[in-house]
Amino acid sequence: MENKILGLHHITAIAGDPQQNYDFYTKVLGLRMVKKTVNFDDPQTYHFYFGNETGSPGTILTFFPWPGAKQGKNGAGMATEIGYSVPEASLEFWQKRFDDYKVNYETPTEEFGEKFLAFEDPDGLKLKLVISSAPDSRQGWEVNGITKEVALKGFHSVTLNLQNKAQTARVLTDIFDYKLKEKEGNRYRYITNAVENASIIDLIEDPSSERGINAAGTNHHIAFRVKDEASQQFFRNKIIQAGLNITGKIDRDYFYSLYFREPGGVLFEIATDNPGFTRDESLENLGSSLKLPRKYESAREKIEGLLPKLSQ
Repeated sequence: MENKILGLHHITAIAGDPQQNYDFYTKVLGLRMVKKTVNFDDPQTYHFYFGNETGSPGTILTFFPWPGAKQGKNGAGMATEIGYSVPEASLEFWQKRFDDYKVNYETPTEEFGEKFLAFEDPDGLKLKLVISSAPDSRQGWEVNGITKEVALKGFHSVTLNLQNKAQTARVLTDIFDYKLKEKEGNRYRYITNAVENASIIDLIEDPSSERGINAAGTNHHIAFRVKDEASQQFFRNKIIQAGLNITGKIDRDYFYSLYFREPGGVLFEIATDNPGFTRDESLENLGSSLKLPRKYESAREKIEGLLPKLSQ
């Protein structure tokens, strides 16, 4: 199989209160918690994974929830907005739901011919629900009065804010094989034809934009998807040849990761499909218990005592 970047794998953001974060994404947006674990570098902090029923790549939004975290600030060198694909004619449902749950949102508008509804999570993370112009056969997770006719399907796009887009665009086109599809004002849309969905990266070029502050309500990094470790190594070699620094392979239990900071300042990850979220839980029980990296299993009792209590 040809080595390809298969769109977005997951996006990781920072939150404040864990219970508030869990309640919003499962009870308001209707996503499934597919994994509850801890930050590999800070085991006193949860790492939540929200997605569709199976935790498919291209649907997974993850969070490091730090109680008492200061408010972050979007700006240059960051991913500043996450787009979710939703079914046709579902925005009215979501406006009513956002009214009921007192979610901050804006009047629906259009971008690149696609209607969308922009809103914020409780920490101020910027998201939008998009009626995609491309076919999207993915099925959302049905729960809490949210049927498949309105449920979030998975990622549509992610937006990066940059002072100068040139070198970031070069990474997308020359290394990842994305193509510039269209432009509206200072927003440039790049897309890969390797997958049907979760395939869009928007670059906003704003020379006057100040650097962002990474804390609660902001995105930490975005992860691109590859099939397996052989494909991952192929892209690692390409990135090194382009003169960029990149980590070695890191085992994240549910996928293998490489990290590098692209020239515009955004932290990129390349993550594999394997081994997936069912390696330590059945599909029916995904996200139901605390799963720890092997290196922390011997300290489970202590870690469970330090983590904030979470009501699911």
